[in-house]
Amino acid sequence: MLKSMTGYGLASTEYLQKKITVEIRSLNSKFLELNVKMPRNYSEKESTIRNEATKAIERGKANVNIIIEQTTQVESSLLNKDKFNSYYKQLDQLATELGVEKTNLFQQTLSIQDIWSVQEQSADEVEWKAIYNTFTQAIQNFNQFRADEGATLAADLKKRVELILEAIPEVEKFESNRVPAIKDKLESILKDAVGAENVDKNRLEQELIYFIEKYDITEEKIRLKSHCDYFFLVMKEKEANGKKLGFITQEIGREINTMGSKANDASIQKIVVGMKDELEKVKEQLLNII
Repeated sequence: MLKSMTGYGLASTEYLQKKITVEIRSLNSKFLELNVKMPRNYSEKESTIRNEATKAIERGKANVNIIIEQTTQVESSLLNKDKFNSYYKQLDQLATELGVEKTNLFQQTLSIQDIWSVQEQSADEVEWKAIYNTFTQAIQNFNQFRADEGATLAADLKKRVELILEAIPEVEKFESNRVPAIKDKLESILKDAVGAENVDKNRLEQELIYFIEKYDITEEKIRLKSHCDYFFLVMKEKEANGKKLGFITQEIGREINTMGSKANDASIQKIVVGMKDELEKVKEQLLNII
């Protein structure tokens, strides 16, 4: 089964006065590039998320973002008045001694971080379970997205490779004309060179056999069909086989190129160009397959 490297998964859960959201995105990449963002108080759980995401995503440039939002207003920062008064008096005294303006003294004191006591929430195992379950659901949604995209890509790949296979009988239509054409060309060259009465018929037949063997594309057609059939077989396998399919397309390309170089016929070469065009489209699509 083919899966797209591009994916998106979103899941959210309401937990007490909080909303837990997990978003997973991925784009094309030769290897796995994983970036995980989650609340600082759960940083010790990052390895768990990273390990699970690595197994599920496999390949691609992926981002896993875990967000916890308060659904009710909570006072998270409190002013320490004693520290504020102490800093304010010190700054006021210093300004008097230096003879500088005191216009923004109040605002400047408020900007001192030490006067604010921040209430950081600690990790909660029950809440973590809710986070992990939400993450698991996001992974499922992500993989379903990839599978759906993969099915669309698989249909296109199948159509492209079928077009390559359908071109083989078209090539065969022009093969029968090549031997007489080669024979006529050799006879013409020999007649012009030594004269018709001096043409050695045995030597002509030998040269003709040589050129027929040289330009024969029977083996290339057989191997090309075999590679295409194998491509279809690998597409149906349960595992994601983007790299394997890429290797098979390389073999398909070799047979098409050899067929074109041996063709020695404008009509066959035209068909070969069409086959190459379809193969390039297959290669482009495979860049987005895991």
